[in-house]
Amino acid sequence: MDRDNNTERTASAPATVIGKKHIVREYAESIIVAVILALIIRTFIVQAFKIPSGSMEDTLAIGDHILVNKFIYGTKIPFTDGRVLKIRDPRRGDVIVFEYPEDASKDFIKRVIGVPGDEVQVINKRVYVNGKPYDNPHEVHKEKELYPKEQNPRDNFGPVRVPENSFFVMGDNRDRSYDSRFWGFVKNSKIKGLAFIKYWSWDSEHFRVRWRNIGKLID
Repeated sequence: MDRDNNTERTASAPATVIGKKHIVREYAESIIVAVILALIIRTFIVQAFKIPSGSMEDTLAIGDHILVNKFIYGTKIPFTDGRVLKIRDPRRGDVIVFEYPEDASKDFIKRVIGVPGDEVQVINKRVYVNGKPYDNPHEVHKEKELYPKEQNPRDNFGPVRVPENSFFVMGDNRDRSYDSRFWGFVKNSKIKGLAFIKYWSWDSEHFRVRWRNIGKLID
């Protein structure tokens, strides 16, 4: 009788091991699929970013977390500057995320002011595009000082012509933004996408959630 019991236990052991291996494999496959889907979504569809500075105030505050549409301007072809399946080109007024031209490891977020072929000029803080005043309802000025062009390009700049496949960008917080007035144009190939919604917002200064910002569209 004991011999029979030992035989039964020995026979059932492989089935248990096989069952455990099957479960582990299912979990591993599920994790791999989830990771692949996440990479695809992040690379081609939507990506999350956090706002680290105040250059886009009051449109975007420090601590806002945003989502960026990565396919509207076309999916980038790996290892090239080309794009496919483009819905449209960036337009004046779009808030875009892009690789900082002077350091590709950093992402910047600014508003498009000039598109290819536009002439952009700043006179005493006021922006002119193709000779006409370009007013954006989101721009703010938090400093009264006016700097001459020779001293600082912040308040008096240009005129410059935007090259092909490039864009002129500025922060909405015009007096406190490091943008195209200082380092030049953003190439189309460096644009990551269009910022379109805030999904989370944390005010670290007052240690609180900005509930009214959550779910707010970016325009």
